[in-house]
Amino acid sequence: MTAVKNVLAVVSPHVGGRSTGAGLASVFPGEAHVTVVERPDEDPAALRTAHVIVTGLAPVTAEHIAAAPELELIQCASHGFDYVDLEAARARNVPVCNIGSSGAEKQNVAEQTFALMLALAKQLVPAHTALVEADWALPRLQRSITELSGKTLGVVGLGHIGEEVARRAVAFDMTIVYAGPQRVDADIEARLGARHVELDELLRISDYVTLHTPLTDATRHLLDAERLALMKPTAFVINTARGALIDQDALADALEKGTPAGAGIDVFDPEPPTSALRLLKAPNVVLSPHVAGVTRETLVRIALAAVQNAADFLSGKEPRDIVS
Repeated sequence: MTAVKNVLAVVSPHVGGRSTGAGLASVFPGEAHVTVVERPDEDPAALRTAHVIVTGLAPVTAEHIAAAPELELIQCASHGFDYVDLEAARARNVPVCNIGSSGAEKQNVAEQTFALMLALAKQLVPAHTALVEADWALPRLQRSITELSGKTLGVVGLGHIGEEVARRAVAFDMTIVYAGPQRVDADIEARLGARHVELDELLRISDYVTLHTPLTDATRHLLDAERLALMKPTAFVINTARGALIDQDALADALEKGTPAGAGIDVFDPEPPTSALRLLKAPNVVLSPHVAGVTRETLVRIALAAVQNAADFLSGKEPRDIVS
């Protein structure tokens, strides 16, 4: 960088706020002047002079973009990018990037996916709760405890993260099918033993369905009441991607009816969820507060990937992972 550039680092409070933002700012090159906030409009002067906004799950709206006349890049410190107004950014010719190709999140998202799958298969939550309440629940629970081995895993979105999940499924002796608008390379299919099918077919044949696709207008409520009804009554659905990929009320209805058999949910719409969210009281759910992708190790990789891409852009290089 030949001149000082202004960077606005925006980190939403529910993922760490200023303390996380300070860590992100600390790895920026010295030539950048970094202001850390929890909302883009918290410091109007910093927004007005920002050349780059780096956002950690903090919404960047059309109003924020309009208030930043110097803006040249919006860098998402995440795999997802649905919290940025892409249309407003396109209208200003401001590129929006994520950290997709860095693979920073894939390890822990895959691990959390399997943690939820195993918790459901082994009935860990009801088993723990029963024991705490002095209830030896083995006779009751053993009818619903099952194995991953030999089951079919349906991966919706076999990208960087979906592939990492599928790779672990191979070690569990699972059969893998996947759905998405495009097939992956033949060598990836061969290595994973994965077969491409249409989404509705995936839902019909899978014992576990896991979502790893971006949230867009086309994928919002991808799993609605009609599609959830296609699943086996013994199947489980896992969502560690974005809450709005599933119609949450429809899922609560389906769980109350017994199809699917259970759900492991790490993401919600909105976040944090309100007490009115019916999934909080739905039967046979395992819930976690968007912890996939936020281990100590992952946060370091995310920060470095986001900062590196933004710094490269400011030094005149072509940014990676442009999503809009």
